[in-house]
Formats: sequence, C-alpha cells, structure tokens
Amino acid sequence: MSPIVAILLFLHVLGAIAVFGTTFALPLIGSMGGRDPMHANFATRVSLAIEEKIILPGAIVQLLTGLGLIVFVPFNLIQTHWLLLALIIYLVLLAFAYFVQAKSIRNLVEVTSTPPPAMAPTEGAGGPPAGPPPAVRAAVQRVQRGGFGMSIALIVIIFLMVIKPAF
Repeated sequence: MSPIVAILLFLHVLGAIAVFGTTFALPLIGSMGGRDPMHANFATRVSLAIEEKIILPGAIVQLLTGLGLIVFVPFNLIQTHWLLLALIIYLVLLAFAYFVQAKSIRNLVEVTSTPPPAMAPTEGAGGPPAGPPPAVRAAVQRVQRGGFGMSIALIVIIFLMVIKPAF
C-alpha cells in the first residue's frame, strides 16, 4: 500500500468514526431536550452546532478522502456496484443534510427560542398544559423524520462499504 493510500484510508476511517459517530448521539440529545422543555432550545442549539461544526464539514472531508481513494486505488465504478451505489446514496444524503435537515434544525431553534404563549389547560379544570405549540411539534417531527432517514441511509452506506456485496 502506497503512503498516500495509507494516509487517505486512515483519514477516511477516522472521519467515518469521528464525524458520523456523533450523529448517533443527536437523538439522545433531542430526547433529553424534549423531556426538559426548559432546556429544549439549548439541546437543539447543541445539535445544530454539532451538525454545522463537525458533521457537515467532516462529511465534505469524508467525500474528498473517499474520492482520493478511488483515484489512487482505481475502482471501476461501473463494475463495483456497491461503491457506485454507496457514492450515490452519500451524495443524496449530503444534499439532504445541507439543504433540508440543517434548515429544519435551524427552524426548530427559531421556534423554541421564545417561550410559548400561555396555554389553556387541557379539558378538565386545572389540568396541565396541553403540550408544546403545534409549530414546535411539527418542527420536532420534521427533524426526527429527517434524522431517522439519514441514519438508515448512513447504515446502508456503512453496510455497503464493509460487506462490499456483489450484485
């Protein structure tokens, strides 16, 4: 193995662990914020910071090291279907992360930045408030759906990269 390939492979594997490993902590952060509404905005801002400062820039580095490996360890993308499929899924995932999910998280930060208006108690006098406002609920669901889909896509990519199925 040439030194450039060794360096690229090391950086690619390190990036996969450091960058995408953090994505599996985001649902935990979101869940904790959801259970403690007073800190929900902080939890959302932490998730956004992780996405904007670690995951998204790291995903670009990951793409570059992967492309470097394709150049220095020539893969025939037409004959190596698993790699072509993983690359296509990755590009779709990257576009979704930048143009949809990051926007959804920023929106969630915005809708949780101010305290909700006083809510009427639930039916039945003196009951607890009915829950978060509909805009917050919708924003949370959008982020959760996007995050779940992205996690599944990432797991598929990891499967393809590790197993290298022949099809």
